[in-house]
Amino acid sequence: MREIKLEKVILNIGGVGEKLDKGEILLKTVSGKKPIKVKAVKRIPTWNVRPGLEVGVKVTLRGKDALAMVKKLLPAIDNTLKEKQIQTNCFSFGIAEYIEIPGLEYIREVGIMGFEVTVVFSRAGKSVETKKVKRGKSRRLSVSREEIENYLVSNFKTEIIRKKKRIMEETE
Repeated sequence: MREIKLEKVILNIGGVGEKLDKGEILLKTVSGKKPIKVKAVKRIPTWNVRPGLEVGVKVTLRGKDALAMVKKLLPAIDNTLKEKQIQTNCFSFGIAEYIEIPGLEYIREVGIMGFEVTVVFSRAGKSVETKKVKRGKSRRLSVSREEIENYLVSNFKTEIIRKKKRIMEETE
């Protein structure tokens, strides 16, 4: 029951207008699934954002598709993650240019573009927090940073880059 599992992988691109259309084409090419458009909820006058304005596209992958996507995207960042990119229950990273992904060719109508990737982990029994009736909340169900680091190192041969200050404390 304590075993962690990869729950989902979320790929997203923020933008408006033409960038949104290009992002939709890119995410469809990378994931093979149809992306959905994300609409703004709040009004932010300094950024000219109003409720209902489409401000991004995202696609969510689960199960075997999610695992395959992580295996496909980690080599684009040389299988290295910074320590601050890993939080409780998830880790995130960005891909600056999609052409860095192995096996993906340049798409003329998209141009050069990047996107963000968020990988979410869970344990068996986590659905208790999300249900409406008899909801429960437990810290034992959350996945710690250390567990995620161990999972990445053992399953994907990922290198975790630590801060110099923390390394100095550990050596003393």
